[in-house]
Parts: sequence; structure tokens; C-alpha cells
Amino acid sequence: MLYSDSSACESSSNKSCSISNTANKKLKPIEIYAFLNPICPESWAMEPNMKKLIAEYGHYFTMRTILGYGIDHANKSAQWGKTAQMPEMPFNEHCHDVKSCYRASLAVKAAEFQGKYAGERFLRVLREQLFIDTQDINSDAVFNECAKRAKLDLSEFKNDMESSRPIKGLQCDRKITNEMDVNELPTLVFFNSYDDNEGIKIAGRYPYSVYVQILTEALGEQPKKQLLPDIEDFLKKHRLVATQEIALVYDKATEEILKELKKLRLKQVVTPIHVKYGTFWRYINNTTDC
Repeated sequence: MLYSDSSACESSSNKSCSISNTANKKLKPIEIYAFLNPICPESWAMEPNMKKLIAEYGHYFTMRTILGYGIDHANKSAQWGKTAQMPEMPFNEHCHDVKSCYRASLAVKAAEFQGKYAGERFLRVLREQLFIDTQDINSDAVFNECAKRAKLDLSEFKNDMESSRPIKGLQCDRKITNEMDVNELPTLVFFNSYDDNEGIKIAGRYPYSVYVQILTEALGEQPKKQLLPDIEDFLKKHRLVATQEIALVYDKATEEILKELKKLRLKQVVTPIHVKYGTFWRYINNTTDC
């Protein structure tokens, strides 16, 4: 459990970094703080569960990403393919060569100045560059390419990267991390905006049912699932998705999902990207913003 705190720090976007769960009443009752390391395999492996939680219960919560620079990931000895109950994300082994996430974190903060969804798109593309394309994500050239693919204003992104604004933004994230007593990554903290109860903190990575249980506890009632989108619409929204992510979200066997994906491939809607430990499917001609 976690205490509620109304303290705040000033971010470089001139907005409050408040962690209060009572200052702003929102239409969605739950706010989830997701503390992640952009280059951590454990944080990357959270993606299937988070996509499923958003698909089924996203009408109950908003999610805010906090970069936990300088914190070790939970379960330091964890390896890919840990358990059958916790689906892993495909990757290429080169991703393990990256030692520091500092510059990558600064780049994500710079992208966030162009809006929440811009920051999310940039983070997603940055991870693709690392875990799929095996690029050096400490390279300015790669950062700029990620900004282009994430549809950012490249000139604005470059200017922000050369300023102190991302550093201040990262300091704000560090302040929130310390105030919430987060010392492992990934960590999720669930707050209910409509009461003064303590937040619920969960460190590490767990089966999907655990996150539903925590959401239920934070709500104080059993949440109702919303209808899932068609697989094609799901791919259109997320742009690049692993086979096992789709299988998890739709509670179907991999073989059944592959049949659907092959149909979409014949329609020239998606194209496969094979990596050493799995396959991703890229939506073709995606023009959505998120």
C-alpha cells in the first residue's frame, strides 16, 4: 500500500507534477502511474498485459508513464520466457547490450512536450528500434528517426533535446518516484480519484488476472468489460503488435490468431516482421495518432 501525497514539483512544461489523488477529479475514477525503464526488458514485457487492460477496462482509468531512470528493474535475474502464464515480448538479443537509459529517457521527455500521445508514440517507436531493429538508442540519428516515425515536429524535438527542459522533466519524474517510494521497475500504482484511500502499489510483473484484481480493489467494485475492437482495429491503433499480444488480448490460441492475421495479410492490411524470438505484425498505412 502507498500513502497519498499532495506535494508537487514543477515540470519543464510548466505543469504540476502532483501525485495527489484528490486535487483533480476526473471522469475516469482510476489513475494508474506506470513507472518504467524504456530499455528494460521487464518493462517491455509488460506491454501485452497493459494493452489487454486498456482494451477491456480502459474506460475506468487513465495511465501516466513515469520514467524511473537510475532504478534497477525488478527481479534482476529474470530472463525472457520466465513462465508460460506471463507472455513475453519478442526481441533480438542485441537489446541487452544497452547499459544506460539516461539519454533515451531524456529523448522521451523531449517528445512529451509535444503532448501525452506524442510521448507515448515516441516511446513505442524507441522500443521498437531497440528490441526489434537492434539500433543504438543512444544515437542522435536514431532519436531523430524515432521523432519522424512518431510524427513529431522534428525541429521542436531537436530544440528541446538541446535545452534543459528534458532534464527538468526527468527530475520531476524522479521526485514522484521518490515520493511514491518506488525502488523497482516496472511498478504500477493505482489511485482512485474519488476517495482519500491509499494508492495500491505493485512492483514487478504478474499474470493479467492480478492487475484486474487490483483494479477491482481500487474501484471498490467489480469492473465491467467493454467490447473488444476487431483485430484489424486493434492493429490499426497500436501499429505494431506481437502475435502473443493479440492472443492474450483476445483469449485465443496462437494458431487461431495466426489464421486471422494471415487473412489480413492477404488483404494487404498487415505485414509480418520476424525477430529471433517471435513475430510482430505491422499495420500498413497507419495514419492514426495513437
